[in-house]
Amino acid sequence: MAEAQNSPTLGSARAGGPPPVGSTTAGSIAVAAESTVVSRMSAPPSFDVADFPVPHGREEEWRFTPLERLRGLHDGTAVATGDGVKVDVQAPEGVTVEAVGRDDARLGRAVPVDRVAAQAYTAFEQASVVTVPKETVLTEPIRIAVHGQGGTAFGHQVIELGAFAEAVVVIDHTGDAVLAANVDYVLGDGAKLTVVSVQDWDDKAVHIAQHNALIGRDASFKSVVVTFGGDVVRLHPRVEYAGPGGEAELFGLYFTDAGQHQEHRLLVTHNTPHCKSNVVYKGALQGEAAHAVWIGDVLIEAKAEGTDTYEMNRNLVLTDGARVDSVPNLEIETGEIVGAGHASATGRFDDEQLFYLMARGIPEYEARRLVVRGFFAELVQQIGVTDIEERLLSKIEEELEASVA
Repeated sequence: MAEAQNSPTLGSARAGGPPPVGSTTAGSIAVAAESTVVSRMSAPPSFDVADFPVPHGREEEWRFTPLERLRGLHDGTAVATGDGVKVDVQAPEGVTVEAVGRDDARLGRAVPVDRVAAQAYTAFEQASVVTVPKETVLTEPIRIAVHGQGGTAFGHQVIELGAFAEAVVVIDHTGDAVLAANVDYVLGDGAKLTVVSVQDWDDKAVHIAQHNALIGRDASFKSVVVTFGGDVVRLHPRVEYAGPGGEAELFGLYFTDAGQHQEHRLLVTHNTPHCKSNVVYKGALQGEAAHAVWIGDVLIEAKAEGTDTYEMNRNLVLTDGARVDSVPNLEIETGEIVGAGHASATGRFDDEQLFYLMARGIPEYEARRLVVRGFFAELVQQIGVTDIEERLLSKIEEELEASVA
């Protein structure tokens, strides 16, 4: 593996409008942004922070979020401080890794849809751009380490695959920071991209990010979001299609501990005919004031005939004092679809499962551990990176140990 370390430190802020829009070999997020339909699920997109009023918690898109814990990211009082966030990239041979300024034409191709994302766009100075050339098939993952160094930062990342390229990308968030960021995934025709995004922050970290995926014709995108750490984590994955035949799989796993707020707000916009999407997020919660929020929005536009989509969220509450808000939404503008559905369920341990295991001589703690591991097994298998899977299972064990203690 060749190590590429064009590693910007995201810490200093700069005012200004959006960076210029340029062409791309993998389609254009700008085109998708211009065609974005404003619905009850999507605020009018804008690069201008002033176009978004300061939220007060009564707005639909902010009513679950503890604004007082965002450290000023939502109202404009947050400024870059300290050492910010350091980004290190390790990539196989053939992958281009660049640290670029705001004037790079590949930036600004997706438009922010809330005030924090707009603030992140106008405040970052350097971005990390990772490019996989067309027809390149990687046998090792690209690893992006985002490490908080105690400050407040605004960041931007672009991961772009040329036509028929294949890659796995692991984005690992650690350390302590207050971070607002935007991440763009651009897939050329026939490309295949798997992204594993791990939020393993220290206890006081705040992380808010908008993720934008544009899927080319007959391309496949798989996202696996894993959230453990941080005081407040609020992620907003968004998917659009640049051509027919595209497929998106969005998987998520979160373990919300006492006092933590973990929020995942997804929007899949089917704006092209004959595309597919599948969303599965699962979470476990324990401890007083543990709060998980999952919002799953799917919009099927009138022109998106032949769409096949499904979304599901399941939550396992391990102790008293935890709270879950789960809201699946479908907005359908055409009846010419293959299928569309959603499901949401929240519950405690299945007493029958525990009884079955304990009746066979398995201690209660071990039985609970087996139930939780089984609950998450489907999603752990989707990761496909051995060291991340092992680390994830280890974190689950740590959380369960804390629950017993």
